[in-house]
Amino acid sequence: MRTIQITLAGLVVAVFVLLQCVFTVDQTERAILLQLGKPVGDAALGPGLHFKLPFVQNVIFFDGRVLEYDAPAAEIITQDKKNMVVDNYSRWKIENPLLFYRTVRNIQGGLSRIDDIVYSQMREALGRYTLTEIVAVERSTIMEEVTVKSNSLLRDYGIRVIDVRIKRTDLPKENQMAIYGRMQAERERQAKQYRSEGREEAAKITTLADRQRTVLLADARRAAESARGEGEAAATGIYAQALSQDPEFYEFVRTMDAYKKTMKDQTQFVLTPESEFFKYLQ
Repeated sequence: MRTIQITLAGLVVAVFVLLQCVFTVDQTERAILLQLGKPVGDAALGPGLHFKLPFVQNVIFFDGRVLEYDAPAAEIITQDKKNMVVDNYSRWKIENPLLFYRTVRNIQGGLSRIDDIVYSQMREALGRYTLTEIVAVERSTIMEEVTVKSNSLLRDYGIRVIDVRIKRTDLPKENQMAIYGRMQAERERQAKQYRSEGREEAAKITTLADRQRTVLLADARRAAESARGEGEAAATGIYAQALSQDPEFYEFVRTMDAYKKTMKDQTQFVLTPESEFFKYLQ
């Protein structure tokens, strides 16, 4: 029984020691073997199964994929002395894990070096161009130049810079407020101009409408007077024709109309019996 226990304990110890001796590296990673804090070998370990001395050696893993670093926005000065805030990002990779560990130790140290070098190169490159050239013309050229120079400087740290790009360019807040103020003043000036032009057009339209109204009324009055004159002329002609056919009958009818209009409502007249007005009543 005691022999079995000793055998099991030995197996457990052997398995534990074996686990301490064996490690695997993923295909997305690279590894460095350290012995008492110092790197072992002249190259990093690739993907696969590897061995190490237990309790003496340990392993540090580094990501072998393309990484991205989004730098905080920073202010730079252009060639035409304009301040602008630049927000950029970098795509990079740990090219030499052993050199990377010896120079910057870890990812945080590598990001610190990337931030310093990329920002200095960005500031130097943007300082040779005007604000308009940076925003609209030479942006791609500037980014390519910054990428090449940053990669050259960071190669000494085992880092390869794949690409550096500007995400966003803004003006400082104090400059933004001044520009917004000028934009608002310009818009207000344009609005006043448009209102003035609108009032001028409205006055022209109103004047034209009033003139057309006056002309239309004058034409209508002239047509009405002409029609009235023609009607009166026709009526006079009819009266004259009727009078010429039977003057006595016409006189009789007109006299009867006069009687009808005047002799009502107890109207009183002061006339002599020989008056022409009463000749048809005699």
